[in-house]
Order: sequence, then C-alpha cells, then structure tokens
Amino acid sequence: MYPSQIRSVASLASLYSVRMMGLFMVLPVLTLAADEYNGSSVFLLGVALGAYGLTQAILQIPFGLLSDRYGRKRLIVIGLLLFVLGSVMAAMAESVMGLILGRILQGAGAVAGVIMAMVGDLVREEHRTKAMATIGASIGIAFALSLVIGPLVVAGGGIRWVFWLTAVLSILGLMILVFVVPTPPKQAKRPSMIRADLKLVLVNPQLLRLNIGIFILHAVLMALFVALPLMLDSYSIPQVHHSWIYLGVMFGAFCFMLPLIIVGERKNRLKVLFLSMILLMGVSLVVMNFLVTGPVLMISLMLIFFIGFNYLEATLPSLMSRVVPAPQRGAGSGLFSTFQFMGAACGGVVGGYLYELYGTDVMFLVAAVSMLVWWLIALGMSVPAQQAKMPSENVVA
Repeated sequence: MYPSQIRSVASLASLYSVRMMGLFMVLPVLTLAADEYNGSSVFLLGVALGAYGLTQAILQIPFGLLSDRYGRKRLIVIGLLLFVLGSVMAAMAESVMGLILGRILQGAGAVAGVIMAMVGDLVREEHRTKAMATIGASIGIAFALSLVIGPLVVAGGGIRWVFWLTAVLSILGLMILVFVVPTPPKQAKRPSMIRADLKLVLVNPQLLRLNIGIFILHAVLMALFVALPLMLDSYSIPQVHHSWIYLGVMFGAFCFMLPLIIVGERKNRLKVLFLSMILLMGVSLVVMNFLVTGPVLMISLMLIFFIGFNYLEATLPSLMSRVVPAPQRGAGSGLFSTFQFMGAACGGVVGGYLYELYGTDVMFLVAAVSMLVWWLIALGMSVPAQQAKMPSENVVA
C-alpha cells in the first residue's frame, strides 16, 4: 500500500474499533444486571441487548445511499452524534424500558456500512482484502478489550458507567474522523440512480448469500451472549474474573484467525476455510450445550467458537467489497450492514425468549441449526477474483 492508504486503513480501523468497543462492552454484563433496572427480566434484557440492531438495520441503507450522494464523512458525523445521545440516555435510564429506548437511539447512528464503503473509496482493489482484514482484526481486538473492560467497569461503578464510557469513546471516534481520516474523492452525483442502485444490490445472488451469512453470524453471537455470562456465573466464577476468561479466549482466537486468513488468500483456499469455520462454530454450539462438564471444557469450546467467528467476521466484509460494483458500494454496504444488525436484533430478542422459556437446550439447538442452514446456503458461493492492479495515477493520494 501507499503511505496514504496505510493511513486511511489505520484511521478507519481506529474509528471502527472505538465505536464497536462501546457496543461490545455491554455483552458480558447486561444479562447479569437484572437488579439494576425496574421491571427487568432475562427476556427484556435480551431485547435491550439486541435493540440497537433494530434501528441499525432500518437505517443502514438510507445512510449508505445518502453517503453516496452527500459524502461519507458528513453521514458518519451525524451517526456518531446520535450514538453519543443514545449512550447518555442509556446511562441515565432507571427502568429496563428506558434502557431499551437508549439502545434504540444508539442504533440510529447506523454508519457501519458507510465506513466500509469509505474503505473501498480510499484503498485499491488488490489491497482491499488486507484492509478489510485489518479492520476485522481491529474489531476483534476491540471485542477482546471490551469483554475485559466491561466487567471491570461494572465492578468499579455499575452498569451505567459502561454507557458513560461508551459516550466518551464515541466522541473520541468523532475526533479521529475529523482530524485523522482522509476525505475520499467526491463521487459524481447521480440523483436518479438511488432506486436503481438498491435494485442492483438486492438481486445480486452472491451478495444475498453473504447477507444471509452475516445475519446468522450476528444472531448466533447475540443469542450466545444472552446465555454465556449466566453460564459462567453458574460455575461460581466471580463476575470480575469473567473479563480474564474472555481476554484469553479472544487472544487465542485472534492468533489462530490471522494465519487462516493468510492461507486462505495465498493458497486460494478461502471457500474451503469459510465453510469449515461455519461447521466449526455449529459443532462447538452443540457440544457447549450438551456435553460440557465443567468450566475448562466450556472455555475450550468458547475458544473454538470464536476462532470461527473471528475468521468469518473478517472475511465476510472483504467478500462483500468484491461482489459490489464501485458505483453501488454505499448501497451494497448499507444492505450488508442492515442484515448484520437485524441479525443482532433478532438474536438478542429470540435468544432471550428461548432462554426464559426453555433454558439453554432449545436456544443452543436453534443456533446450531441456523449455522447448518448457512453452511448449505454458502455451498453455492463463488469467491470473486481480485481486480487487476490499478495504475498509480488513479490511486487516491
């Protein structure tokens, strides 16, 4: 990459990671905070866990389309400000309904697709996979750190301080955007093409497979985090120690994920590894629920699950960037992120509902079957070839 592109990737990865850290910090602690909110239950806390995904899903496509017309940075600024307001509302909530409303407002800052489109604007095609993998790795690091920081913050001051810290991180992200992230070149305005752009990405069969995949991936993740903190708690592991378990698991998963990405790209084995990681996650869910006999086996299966999750989380955006043509990149990224966050919303709600009615047995079985469905759908996917190297005069300086 040229130095300008390295700066672009590093700054966008930083922006994405500090924003996602604010979202991830609630995962290991929210279902353990029933005593802090009036009218709470496991189901309603599951709703709160996934509520941000509802407005994220609704607004991803509008944000993506508007960013194609009015510029990426302007829309990201609006989204980050909405995220700050939602974080403050959640921090001040006394009831579980107030918490849910705050999470919904957090989700109104639906800029994930816009940030991914911005990567495509600033980075050459032959380096885009590495750029997406870098952002995926930064999200993985943010995920690991947030799972450590969340329980520590709760132990020091309560669940509300998680949301105050989230607001601070969002302001930090805003500063990175304004002062560090390069401004992409202006795209030609195409006011009559918005509907056509959306139609093109909706009927793209390869993109549809990826969209279904990101939906299932995040639905299963959110459902898992309805139950996982409670399962660790059932082993009499103090909540403050959960953070170190998550850190070890995520560090190990990250170390395994990077070589897999390199092998997949260099040896042209991406599809084989992609399908293998889906099966790996499904098997880990089945064993986690039905054969776990103690905390050591539980933690080992968490590691296996997150090896698969981290690989797929990093690979899916890269594949999406290849199958969507440049003129529809904002719309395609918005649609992709819509499926991602709709999956998060459904996973939190359905996971909380199934856990409250049936416990972990049915919830984990539904999650494992969902992974099998995804594997069957992914069998027909094709891995697009990278485009030829762009001449240097066409590269963003």
